[in-house]
Amino acid sequence: MIYCVEDERNIRDLIVYTLKSAGYDAVGFEDGKEFFGGLKGDVRLILLDIMLPGDDGLTILKKLKEDLRYRDIPVIMLTAKDSEYDKVTGLNLGADDYIAKPFGMMEFLARVGAVLRRSGQTKAEKEKDDVLKYKDLELYKSRHKVIASGKQVELTLKEFGLLEYLLENKTIVLTRDMLLSKVWGYDFDGESRTVDVHVRTLRQKIGSCGDYIETVRGVGYRIGGRES
Repeated sequence: MIYCVEDERNIRDLIVYTLKSAGYDAVGFEDGKEFFGGLKGDVRLILLDIMLPGDDGLTILKKLKEDLRYRDIPVIMLTAKDSEYDKVTGLNLGADDYIAKPFGMMEFLARVGAVLRRSGQTKAEKEKDDVLKYKDLELYKSRHKVIASGKQVELTLKEFGLLEYLLENKTIVLTRDMLLSKVWGYDFDGESRTVDVHVRTLRQKIGSCGDYIETVRGVGYRIGGRES
């Protein structure tokens, strides 16, 4: 069963309908009080809006992760807020993913499927899938944590996403347009210089590990390109 907590009825009904059409069992709730009143042990995934009457989504997420009965249930945050703070807070509290409104139903179902696949893995498989490494640079996706040369580094959400995408595609040259589309989104109305500025800041923050990010002149960036 997939639980959706969303106070806007039209959106809630659309999400539940889409999930059922895709073969999932799903039920919707208007707020946290109604959600906790109907919460049972058959939950596979929780879709949680941030802006809710009463307890907001981040408060509900915190309560779930503090309760041994529910802490392992995967959670996807749904948010209309373009707030990096809210997204980072949700990830740090234990959210498995977030989807910014408005979103397409095909992408939505793909993200739901990906989280459900990960939640079905063994602990060892999850830990392996969660960590991206290159030499002494480590990125932990679910904990939004980066370790560079043995020291934890604080990154913004965009810097984290940029590094994650580079590590996921080691040795592959990623163009600025590819990075803009993946990290900033297809509807981002900015220039490729945005990527260059963030790469420069990222290199500075990760110290000597910044040398691993190679500039491919006239094309873009990659990690691991100098490997033989």
